[in-house]
Amino acid sequence: MRHQTLERVQYIFLFVLLIALAGIGLIAARTAGLGLPDAAGFRPQGVVGAAWDRQIAFISGHAGNDSGAICEDDDGNVLLTEADINARVAELASERLQRAGANVVILEEYDGRLRGLQADVLLSIHADSCIEATGYKAAVHQDSLIPVTNEELLSCIDTVYPEITGLPHHPNTVTHNMTEYHAFRRIDPQTPAAIIELGFLGGDQAMLVEQPELIAKGVVDSLLCFLEKHTKR
Repeated sequence: MRHQTLERVQYIFLFVLLIALAGIGLIAARTAGLGLPDAAGFRPQGVVGAAWDRQIAFISGHAGNDSGAICEDDDGNVLLTEADINARVAELASERLQRAGANVVILEEYDGRLRGLQADVLLSIHADSCIEATGYKAAVHQDSLIPVTNEELLSCIDTVYPEITGLPHHPNTVTHNMTEYHAFRRIDPQTPAAIIELGFLGGDQAMLVEQPELIAKGVVDSLLCFLEKHTKR
């Protein structure tokens, strides 16, 4: 009887040990970015030292306020809205950055938390109009108190985002509403910030709708580029 009890305890101990080892293995795999690829064929995001415990904020363009640009067919039926595209990309980018180790918050267009916001970086996510054009554009506050830092952020976006997505730069359509974007005046002036138009809802519609993971990776890798240049001290 005593021998059987001892064997039972040993089996239970072995079972618990195997579960613990499997859990450790899963954590290690996730940390290393191992696992099944997502819908776009990218492997899961692994932990990135430069992103660890950093504070990142996204504004999901037009969220809580309006639909943004609205694309309709010839009969006036709504095909898609800018706000929906923005929200999906913000969600995917947030998930990816959280797996990298960052603390991420998604804010609405006129979110009360914008006032005095302190973060390692803020990016407002938008998409361009429904015209048959292609390309992205990004901008920072033209009167920023940290112009060098913001230009480094913009440089990372202009280098990494088109490389990942294949979308061309469309700088000639950067507007005053971008360089004087309302959120730039609300946040803490020491918070690096930019606004991006991911692509055109007309000419880039297929990519924006069918490949949001690709767009999100372009956003995330742009921010990781910036964070790596501004490691936490």
